Formats: sequence, C-alpha cells, structure tokens
Amino acid sequence: MTQKPQRENSGGRVVVLTVLGLAILVGGAYVAAYAFAGDKLPRGAEVAGIDIGGKERDDAIALLETAFAERGTVSMTVDGQPVELQAEALGLSVDYAASVEAAGSGRSWKPSRLWDYYTGGDSLEPVIIRDDSVMEDALEGLDEEFGTPAREGDVTFQGGNVHRVLGKPGKEVDRSSAQEALETAYASGETAELTLGDAEPEIDEADVQNAMNDFANPAVSGPVNLEFDTARVRLSPAEFAPALGMKPENGELVPDLHETRLNRIVLRELTGADGAPVDATVKLVDGRPKVIPSKPGVSYEPSDVADAFLELVVRDPGERRMAVKATVKNAEFTTKDARRLRITERVSSFTTYYPYAEYRNINIGRAAELVNGTVLKPGETFSLNGVVGERTAENGFTKGFIISDGVFKEDFGGGVSQMATTTFNAMFFAGLEDVEHKPHSFYIDRYPVGREATVAWGSVDLRFKNTTPYGVLVQAHVTPSTPSSSGVVTVTMWSTDYWDITTKTGERYNFTQPKTRTITDEDCEPNEGYGGFDIDIWRYFRRAGSDELVRTEKMHTHYTPSDTVICKPAGATP
Repeated sequence: MTQKPQRENSGGRVVVLTVLGLAILVGGAYVAAYAFAGDKLPRGAEVAGIDIGGKERDDAIALLETAFAERGTVSMTVDGQPVELQAEALGLSVDYAASVEAAGSGRSWKPSRLWDYYTGGDSLEPVIIRDDSVMEDALEGLDEEFGTPAREGDVTFQGGNVHRVLGKPGKEVDRSSAQEALETAYASGETAELTLGDAEPEIDEADVQNAMNDFANPAVSGPVNLEFDTARVRLSPAEFAPALGMKPENGELVPDLHETRLNRIVLRELTGADGAPVDATVKLVDGRPKVIPSKPGVSYEPSDVADAFLELVVRDPGERRMAVKATVKNAEFTTKDARRLRITERVSSFTTYYPYAEYRNINIGRAAELVNGTVLKPGETFSLNGVVGERTAENGFTKGFIISDGVFKEDFGGGVSQMATTTFNAMFFAGLEDVEHKPHSFYIDRYPVGREATVAWGSVDLRFKNTTPYGVLVQAHVTPSTPSSSGVVTVTMWSTDYWDITTKTGERYNFTQPKTRTITDEDCEPNEGYGGFDIDIWRYFRRAGSDELVRTEKMHTHYTPSDTVICKPAGATP
C-alpha cells in the first residue's frame, strides 16, 4: 500500500521538468530573436524607394541622408518649360529620424514587433518638412520668369486731371497644386508638372471707381490756398497734382502724397528753390524787358503742409484754405527797386562774325549763354571772367586755338575772345566806363580795328562799369556757323537812353614787319605772317537828344607783327 504514491510522485516531477524545459527552450529562442532584431528596421522596409530593411536606426538615417543629398535638385516643368531648383531653395527637406521611426525602427518585446521585423516592412513616403515662406518665394520667382504679373488698378494725376487705370489679370503658378506636386517630386525623384493659372489684380474696377469718387475727383476740383504769415500761395490742380498719388492698401486704393515734391512745388511758387528770398530782376520776355517780381523767403516745416494736404484738397469750395506757421523774410532787392532801374529800351547793339569751326560754335555759344541776362545796377562793374568762369570741360567749353606768345596754340576756350570783342563794342556804344580791356597782340581782321578785346582766365579780363543812373541788361545771342555760312554774335544793351555815342578811327601808323619763326613743338600751327601797326580811336559823349559834346575819350592800340611760323618735326634743326 505504501509503494504506489511514490511512483505517482516521480511521474509528476517528470512532467513538470519537461514543461519547464520546453519553456526554457522557447524563452531562450524568444530572447535570441529579440536580441538579433534589436532596433533594426523590418527587413522589407523602404522609404522613397530606398531599401533600409534590416538596417539599424542610425545606419538607416545615414543611408537616407546620402540618397537625398544625391537627389537635392527637384525637376519640374512650368507650363511645359523645364526647370530645376534645389530642394533647399524650395523650402523642402526630409525629417530622416521621423521617416525611419515610421518605417518601424525601435526595440520592443512585443511579439508583433518581432514578427514585423522578420516578416514585415512597408514601402513608405518620407516625412517631408516644408518651409512655406521659402516655397512661396520660390514660386514667386517662377511667376516672374514664366508668368505675367497682374496689372493693378490705379488712379493717376496728370496736368490737373485724373485718369483711371483698370486692372488686368495675369498668369502665375497655380498654388493649389504646386506645393503637393513639388513635395511628391522631391520624394520620388520624378518631375513635377506645374501649371499657370489666372492671377487676379488686388485692385479691381470697383476699387478704382471708389477711389475716383472718394478722393481723386474732389482733389482736382479746384485750387487750394496756403497762407504763410503775410505770404500767400494759390496752387491750381495742375500745379499740385504731380504731388498726389494713390497706393494699394488692404485691397483698396488710398490717397498718397509725395511730400518732397509738394515742398518743391510750394517753394517754387512762394520763394526760391531753397526757401530763401528771391530778388527782383529784369529779363527779356517776348523780346522786351520785363520786371520779374521779388519773392519773400519763407521758413516752415514741410510736414505742417503735408500732414493736412490730403484732407485739404477734398474740402468743399470756399474751404480749401489753410494757415501755415512760417517765418517770412523779404527780398533785399524788391520789385520796386527793379522798376527803378528803368530798363525799358535798347541803347546799343553790336554784331561780329566768325568763320566756321565747331570749337568756336561750342565755346562762343557757351560764353553767350553765361553772359546773357546779366543785369548791372548803377555803379556795378561787369567782369567777363567773373561771369563766364574758367574755361574748362566741366564748365561746358572745349579746346580751340588761342594766341599765346604771339603764335596760335590749342587750349580750352579758344574763340571766347569773339564774345569779349562783341561785348566790348556793345559797352562802348552804350557809353559805359572802360575799366579794363586788352586788344589782341596782333590784329585779326574780322574785328573792328582798335576796338576789340581778348581775355585769358586768371590774367586778362574785360571789365566795364555802369556809370549811368539806370540799370543795364546784357543780352547775348549766337547763330552758329556752318561749313557754308559764318557764325553771328550779337550783344545788346538794354537800359534807358543816357548817352549818344559817336566814334572816329584814326589812320594806321608806326608799321612794323613780321619775323619768321621755326618751331618744333608738337602743337605747332603754321602761320603766314603780316605786319603790325599803331592806331588811335576816339569816343565822343553827348547826352541823349543833345548835340552838346560832354567829353572825349582816346584809346591807343599797338599791334605787334604776326610772325610767319614754320613747323618742323621734333628733333629737327630749327
């Protein structure tokens, strides 16, 4: 009876040991399977067609980085035109870690994870990161290259009138499909096909009409008045309209003002260009002297006008007026002073002629431009060098022939002595005082003998003084020469007739003979010489309308011979 339980206990232990052994074997195999799988990806895993199956996480990330670096350029067509851009320029990149995680990387004791590793793995798209602002910049670049910008509606101001500019649709890359297509092309390495769609203007016809009704038409409906202390400015629409404009803002046109331009317009009407007082003067208008009124100087803050101007121009008639805080300074030479000059009639005029040479046309014409309009008040002295300035290229002059050391040489301002001679004779017959003049060293037969003048910057000047009780306006005009006609220089003096001038020219005397000079300078100019002589000129002064001789002036001129010049090559024996 005691033997049977012992046999049953032995059999139970065998069963337990067997089960335990099998459990150990299975557990060991599971542990081995876990250890072998580690954090490797499922053997069938792919991202963007790149096989990363069986790779450990870091190795898979490195493999994706290398593959996408090689396909960094995204191919596309825009309206059928091929283009390639770097993915970086499109704002596209790959989140490599997230892409590998999505493919199944990571350790886990779950049987499903181990089953996935040994038997699973999917073909996945990469996790794309997109920078929308960078991509929009890239798409705008494609719009500029392949599209057509929409023309925005606008309102312009011209000559006091307003003009409607209607908007017009353009063409741009279709945004609704472009972003997805570019992401897909980047992920797959294929070509994205981008299309052009309509680009509607932000400012449409209704916006333009609203701007016309609300601002533009009222703005040019009448003048505005600005009151600067004692000074007044009345600006017509034609005058202030160039400072007006409109600009798009939040989908509509709003008034815009060019403050700097408005300030220039106000100053031009009120004062000088810099706000300083402008003296009165006399100018020729339609061939007759006319007093140009003085203008006060005004100092004010441009922003005081600009800040209120857009509101001012849409006020009702009768209310388009604004007071501006300002400091006013009157001109030193007033309109009344200018009238007292009594510059009313032509008192002398003289004309000379010159042969064709383009340098003469340039230099004499430029000198006349500078002399023309000069006003001499009683007691003032005219200086041709002072008015004309140094003869340089920057001052509008070119090189031409001058007389230096008795021979012709080339230098800037050649021909200006023609203006000096013509001005001298106009002064001579106007009865003005000869302060300084120097005749040419030898006589030039196109000038009045004994009544001519030369000038040289820094050494020889033509100066005369207005000794009459009236102002003098100097008018200078040049008709350029041509190969078939002479140039004409005329200088006219305008004033009130004060002197009647007559003159007498004496006989030539004290004749001298030319010499012959041989010159080897590179700028040598040959010359056929002629003799020199002396001559005397008398000027007789009588009051305008009187026969009584008031005084007589005598001028003596000595002309040296004009030597014959023979030019030889440098190094030759003179």
